[in-house]
Amino acid sequence: MSRRRVHEDEDGYDRVYRKRRRVSENQEIEDRLESLILRVGEKSSSSLESNLEGLASVLEADLGNFRAKILRILTDCAIRMPEKCTIYTTLVGLLNAKNYNFGGEFVEFMVKTFKDSLKSCKWDAARYALRFLADLVNCHVLSAASLLQLLDNMIDAANEDSVPQVRRDWYVYAILSTLPWVGRELYEKRERDLGNLLVAIEVFLNKRSKKHHNALRVWSDDNPHPQEEYLDCLWAQIRKLKQDNWQEKHIPRPYLAFDSILCEALQHTLPPIIPPPHEDSYSYPMPWVVFRMFDYTDCPEGPILPGTHSIERFLIEEHLHSIIELYHLERKDCAAHLLNFPYKSKIPLEYCIVEVIFAELFNMPTPRYLEIAYGGIMIELCKLQPSTMPQVLAQATEILFMRIDSMNVSCFDRFVIWFSYHLSNFQFRWSWEDWEACLTLDYEHPKPKFIRETMLRSLRLSYHTRIKEILPESFAGFIPEKPEPDYKYAKEGTGSGTLPGTAAAHQLVVSIRQKCTPEEVISVLKDLPNPLSEEDADSRFNPLKIDVFVQTLLNLGAKSFSHSFAAISKFHYVYKILAESEEAQICILRNMFELWHNHQQMMVVLVDKMLKTQIIECASVANWIFSKEMVSEFTKNYIWEILHLTIKKMNKHVIKLGGELSEAREKLARAESSSSESEDDDEDSGKKKETDNEKPTEEMVERMEEKLEAAQADQKNLFLIVFQRFIMILSEHLVRCDTDGRDYNTHWYRWTIGRLQQVFLSHHEQVQKYSSTLETLLFTQDLDPHVLEVFQQFVSLQS
Repeated sequence: MSRRRVHEDEDGYDRVYRKRRRVSENQEIEDRLESLILRVGEKSSSSLESNLEGLASVLEADLGNFRAKILRILTDCAIRMPEKCTIYTTLVGLLNAKNYNFGGEFVEFMVKTFKDSLKSCKWDAARYALRFLADLVNCHVLSAASLLQLLDNMIDAANEDSVPQVRRDWYVYAILSTLPWVGRELYEKRERDLGNLLVAIEVFLNKRSKKHHNALRVWSDDNPHPQEEYLDCLWAQIRKLKQDNWQEKHIPRPYLAFDSILCEALQHTLPPIIPPPHEDSYSYPMPWVVFRMFDYTDCPEGPILPGTHSIERFLIEEHLHSIIELYHLERKDCAAHLLNFPYKSKIPLEYCIVEVIFAELFNMPTPRYLEIAYGGIMIELCKLQPSTMPQVLAQATEILFMRIDSMNVSCFDRFVIWFSYHLSNFQFRWSWEDWEACLTLDYEHPKPKFIRETMLRSLRLSYHTRIKEILPESFAGFIPEKPEPDYKYAKEGTGSGTLPGTAAAHQLVVSIRQKCTPEEVISVLKDLPNPLSEEDADSRFNPLKIDVFVQTLLNLGAKSFSHSFAAISKFHYVYKILAESEEAQICILRNMFELWHNHQQMMVVLVDKMLKTQIIECASVANWIFSKEMVSEFTKNYIWEILHLTIKKMNKHVIKLGGELSEAREKLARAESSSSESEDDDEDSGKKKETDNEKPTEEMVERMEEKLEAAQADQKNLFLIVFQRFIMILSEHLVRCDTDGRDYNTHWYRWTIGRLQQVFLSHHEQVQKYSSTLETLLFTQDLDPHVLEVFQQFVSLQS
């Protein structure tokens, strides 16, 4: 009798096939389970309750084989779909009622997610995990006492000393934003403990510093809507919820339908959870001010807009913000989901959406996403809802314009950019006559300035003749100059030689058109006399050479941005020869301005190009902007656009060098640890050689360190120049007004102090590194309080 096993007669194919089939079948089941879990709560012919009941039975049957997968999917859904929180807690509650061990495992998994999110500074994920745990109390999965213990531990974290206030604020915000879900249950079962928790929060809020508040406001005026700090606003909403016996009208609670099943389930207890201690590397969410534009009187007949301090307003806004977060990269999907908001019949939805989008756009210090993303979403909303959305948006624009006098400078810029972009998508149609009152206002007043800047921005999106057609005749003064070069060497009377350098300029035009080399250009310029006196003259700096070269070359490239870039690239060598000192670089910028003063966008892109090609340095741009020659341009938006792009260039350079250095250090450390191990054979030796070729040497790392230190020194110097010049001009203004007995609070002063604040906030991450240097050298206690306050507000943002 043969001792061979049956399968030895097979060729192995069947065994492999069966294994593959089993794997693919398992994959199919996993995919089906994932799809069922993700889609629960979506529109269906069956009720949500029957869908949940059916899904709980399916999952319970599959727990034996797919336990880990189900746990992971449910936890992911809890974090990634916070708007469906109560649907998933109900599902977990039903599973816990059927299988107590699974309920315990899920709680463990959720607690781990919460802890990991705190450690990795994923603050939204941590807040959603906390909310989910809290809602599990409603589903009788967790005991109320253990949740309160966790909340008490979080209050202890909020009361720690010598940690940043932003950390303490987050822990209180996380608790307050969780209470709408679980407040009623805690009130019914643990009223005294809940009362103690609220008292502890109130004590914390009363002691808390709010120096940052004014820096983050969209409007400096509280009329008609108070500009409330986010924790104060949420606290007022929670107190109102408490007065209403913790009853709200926005959160769906599907678990109420299963109360008889859930209340019989055994509850779990949360393990002790201590928030991780603060580390210097941790980054916390910044505070913000709650944006308010509408109240119920602004909305037509129909559903009433919930009050400012109703918890429904907080819940609706948070839900809309999360939709924008989820879909902001796809404007059409985002608009569709916003308009399909689940509770749209109960609220004036268009007003809520517009207020939330402007809240995102005007968020200080910076919007969450690119400004154009919000413009794109609003255009899609108008297309999807043409009967109502354009009117609501027009009403919002009118409100913003009426209140523009007290608008934050950063928000003013964003309003200009959004409005010009929006107009360009709707044939620039607007009822300008409604704004005729601003024709008589001061040139620097925000209202006429807004129209002027909108036209200048629209010019970038259209052409000059079209812009002239947009405005009525009475607004003729707001039409921008034609964006053409103003070439001084081609003007009448210059041919006779009255203007120095004219002959050389004409010769240079001929040479460049004949495709001359950079060396030939230098030859044309070499005999030009230096107009500076001998004491002032710098052998490297001849302003007349720069005048002739820069104006002539840029004028020849005036046809387009591309032509200008090509001219700069071809004669880069000449630029570098002429621009060896900071004075020479400022002279280049002056000549660029003299030629292109009627074309703001051209100036912006030319400065950007010159920085990229290292013709000019960042410090030169800053000194040019604050120079006497630019006084007439100082309050115009494009000047600050240039300053911010200059600072961003410097910041990116420092970040890039820092990243390269970290990578090189890691490679060196890895190479050293591998080289310490002995090689046993030739193959290992070959690998070692390969690693040696890739690894940076100690000398290379040292050179990279030196480059980074030099770049950081330049960055610090740039900030010192900018802030020092701000302090000088503001202090001069304040002293002059005090001496003359005039009111210092002029339009010029408000624009300038606003720009100072904007530099601090827009680049807060980089400026923060040098705050102690700034405090020691510039923002000292003897500085005028108005200027010093801007610095103190900035410091308090992350303190």
